[in-house]
Amino acid sequence: MTPLIASQHVLRAASKVSFDHPVDDHENDVADEPHARTSAFRPFDAPTLDFNDNTGSVTSLDIPKILTSERVRRRSEVARIRPLDSPPPEASEAIELPVISEHPRALAASGRAPRPDVSFRDDVVFVPTRGDDDVELMPSFPSSLAPSIRMAEDTDSTVAAISPAQKAVYRRKFLLAFLPLCFSVFLNGWNDGTTGPLLPRIQSFYHVGFAVVSLIFVLNTVGFLIGAIANVWLTDKFGFGKCILLGGLTQAAGYALMIPAGPFPLMCVAYLIIGFALSLQNAHCNGFVASSGGNIATKIGFLHASYGLGALISPLVSTHFAVQKHWSFHFWISAALALLNCAILWWALRGRRQEEILAEAGVSSDPQGAPSNKYKQILGIREIHLLSLFALIYVGIEVTVGSWSVTYVQDKRHGGASAGYISSGFFAGLMLGRILLMWINRKIGERRILFVYALLAIQLEVTVWVVPSLVENALAVSFIGLLMGPMYPIMMSHSTGILPRWLLTGCLGYIASMGQAGSAVLPFLTGLLASKFGIASLQPL
Repeated sequence: MTPLIASQHVLRAASKVSFDHPVDDHENDVADEPHARTSAFRPFDAPTLDFNDNTGSVTSLDIPKILTSERVRRRSEVARIRPLDSPPPEASEAIELPVISEHPRALAASGRAPRPDVSFRDDVVFVPTRGDDDVELMPSFPSSLAPSIRMAEDTDSTVAAISPAQKAVYRRKFLLAFLPLCFSVFLNGWNDGTTGPLLPRIQSFYHVGFAVVSLIFVLNTVGFLIGAIANVWLTDKFGFGKCILLGGLTQAAGYALMIPAGPFPLMCVAYLIIGFALSLQNAHCNGFVASSGGNIATKIGFLHASYGLGALISPLVSTHFAVQKHWSFHFWISAALALLNCAILWWALRGRRQEEILAEAGVSSDPQGAPSNKYKQILGIREIHLLSLFALIYVGIEVTVGSWSVTYVQDKRHGGASAGYISSGFFAGLMLGRILLMWINRKIGERRILFVYALLAIQLEVTVWVVPSLVENALAVSFIGLLMGPMYPIMMSHSTGILPRWLLTGCLGYIASMGQAGSAVLPFLTGLLASKFGIASLQPL
């Protein structure tokens, strides 16, 4: 019997004996072997192994006194034992395996650049699966929003990258169109700032009361409404450049009628013509900036800050003419500025359409909507009516405070002819608020900050009503202008995100005309109340 076979017989005998005699007392194992604490088997006395016995009897084997758990060996370990007389193993043959490139995600995690030949399709995106870290390819679909209401930030990502030099060219082209529009809005503010200081002189010159003199605001609003209605047809017929130039020429004609200080009805007709002109220019200026893309809120803020600048400078000039014999000569300056505005608009725009000018500035034009009645489309938008209501109230309060505050201070605070400078203070605050408060609007949020500005402005208006101090009233009116300044640009900026892009010019013209209606309704109501209860009714209104 070979030693290997004998070892197997020994192992089998040990297993049989150990399981045939279960362990009864574990305390006796401690004295025999130190390993008995960790073994479940009991040591035993095995017979001596005799290799000369050919019978192969298990009971005649002499097994050493060891633990059964230490005697058991796995067959796999026994099979790995190589006999001493076996030949040495042969050297294994080398197998060449193909090289597998690393996954792009592993390359990105290790910070190494991917191979040049690795590329991905532009129309797929990587989407992680839920079960592992693998990725799957999914086609990227365009935005579900219609192109007409998609913001410029959503569409700029598809524009090819341009060089810094080309960006500078685009920026210069845009400024060449944007700055003339700012001057047009400057003249809008100039016109509104003129009326306040001249209002007492117009009353004394024509011998009319508060109610009758308020008709100039009414006729001005009628002109604004006519311009808003005609603006859509004129824009489709003649285009952006020619339409805004028509507004400038009409404005100059209106000022020319006011220079000789003719009858009061002629003065009212002149205000109607000027309202029509301002309506065309206001709509196109806002529509152009809203369609230019980029940071629209900042652009609209500077555009309407130029309105505040014009309304700031105008009372300084009109206050001087209010005490002169030929007070109406102030409109010589207004007519000259209107003609200068026409020259600048023609030089910068050349009567071109808005799409052509924006294309030169690197702004792609928006797709047009389905051909249909634009008036029906504009009036069918629910949001435009809510925005128009806000504009009506805001512009009405703005013009009322800027115009009638001069009369209020002169009558109740016994201010002289220099009280017209209070109107300049109000519009100076309006201009500064539209520039300096931009960061606060972004920090707090444009929607929440409107309520804060409104509450603070109401508190300041109450102080003008109850505090009998000329200096305090002048400062309060200036700060009211500061707080009211950002409201209108915020509304216009919000309109660009919710209104159809191909109807922006018409929509913004409609909103502006409704705002101008407020500039007539509230001042006219103020005049009616002042004729019955006195100018003190201005503050409660």
